Amino acid sequence: QVQLVESGGGLVQAGGSLRLSCAASGAIFSRNAMGWYRQAPGKQRELVAAISSGGFINYADSVKGRFTISRDNAKNTAYLQMNSLKSEDTAVYYCKLGIGVNSYWGQGTQVTVTS
Repeated sequence: QVQLVESGGGLVQAGGSLRLSCAASGAIFSRNAMGWYRQAPGKQRELVAAISSGGFINYADSVKGRFTISRDNAKNTAYLQMNSLKSEDTAVYYCKLGIGVNSYWGQGTQVTVTS
């Protein structure tokens, strides 16, 4: 059974930083793509950043230059380093693991940025 557990969310002032973690179990983590998504109240869930099994990375335009996605295959963990946070980054952040045609999601972690 695949399980993803996010951590690292919290309350931070604008301009601050947070580091999110996503620990995976039940799957061969290194062979699969990982992604971070977010959903703000009243909005659709959107892709923030993704990293393939080979290390190819893409970011949403809104976070380029501020967020960094990475993965540690030895620890079965993906990370999202978020710097220069803005109030519009406030959302629930989810990680997703893609295995073939299936997608697995974590429970989400709240990030709140105060101005």
